[in-house]
Amino acid sequence: MDVTTAASDPWLIVGLGNPGPEYAMNRHNVGFMVVDLLAARIGGKFKRAGKAQAQVLEGRIGPAGPASRRVVLAKPTSYMNLSGGPVNALKDFYKVPVANVVAVHDELDIDYGVLRLKLGGGDNGHNGLKSMTKAMGADYHRVRFGIGRPPGRMQVADFVLKDFSSAERKELDYFVDRAADAVECLLAEGLERAQSAYNS
Repeated sequence: MDVTTAASDPWLIVGLGNPGPEYAMNRHNVGFMVVDLLAARIGGKFKRAGKAQAQVLEGRIGPAGPASRRVVLAKPTSYMNLSGGPVNALKDFYKVPVANVVAVHDELDIDYGVLRLKLGGGDNGHNGLKSMTKAMGADYHRVRFGIGRPPGRMQVADFVLKDFSSAERKELDYFVDRAADAVECLLAEGLERAQSAYNS
């Protein structure tokens, strides 16, 4: 179901991850990767967001003219389990309706590279979503990027904090590109259109 918001309302696109170069290629940081690609498409650079613990980039996504959407791309600089505070502060500062917040995040229960878009729902044990939901409720959009389950007896915490495997990295750029496309489609055409095009 699509939630109606004014066309002039900005969108807040949040990549979830952990700050610092040691986490940069972790599975848990795929949200950062997608938002970094969106920033490259806009052609801007992230800057520190005032008092909020985040890096932000303001711009527009979509075709020139009234069809384009005002967006704030954000990467919290808190750790994953504290994402809610920075995201809620940005939402309030930029006057973004909760339904116009999009969390881009890794998802264990989906096969690697598969996307699922949805509005609202539970956190499925994801600490970033758990923190966001506690801070502002659950009625925000999610772009869920499948990373699959850990092999054998590997602990989930170890798995998500490891870099993508060499085999996974061969397709990672393609999947990140597709996830960025899905975010753009969500903003331009709404959730149902984006789901039918990208939920695989």
